[in-house]
Amino acid sequence: MLHHRKIIVYIATSADGYIARSDGNIDWLNRPRTAGDYGMKAFYRSIDTILWGRKTYEVALGYQKEGVKEAGFDTNVRNYVFSRKPRQPHTPGIEFVNEPISMFAKRLRAVPGKDIWMMGGAGIIGAFLDEDQIDEFIIHVIPTFIGEGIPLIQPHHRNVPLVLKSVRRFSDGVVRLHYAVSRGAQRRIRK
Repeated sequence: MLHHRKIIVYIATSADGYIARSDGNIDWLNRPRTAGDYGMKAFYRSIDTILWGRKTYEVALGYQKEGVKEAGFDTNVRNYVFSRKPRQPHTPGIEFVNEPISMFAKRLRAVPGKDIWMMGGAGIIGAFLDEDQIDEFIIHVIPTFIGEGIPLIQPHHRNVPLVLKSVRRFSDGVVRLHYAVSRGAQRRIRK
């Protein structure tokens, strides 16, 4: 049986729905982790491709330059960075993409492989969602309010029904919400 490659947003948000501070800082994620890795190792084994928005990629590059070991780009997975301006990658294992999302996603899903991790940020998540190219959201809600920042999805008037697949509560107050996006049910309303 052929595995349908899913595009999955696997991400953490503050309790008030932000993925980062306005400047991209994620310092609020640096907190005691009494519940382990929240399933990250298992999720990472289920993917072989990561999709990055340009801004998220540049933030990760900054962390890599600062010597944060988790910020490196894993060359054992395919890394695609979406940018309106074609660029030459200056990082091993990175390929820049400037093609319509629906064409790219269709081509990517046609290649046999594991699932695809939509890393973010808000702009690329919103763009893929608007093209009906996200299958699932796995959102780890961190019990912290940060007051303002970058939302999970770039603001745009939309109505995207979700189907709750599971909820998991961790001992440190983190809650993982796993949703499937209702296929073809998306109704965008343009002003």
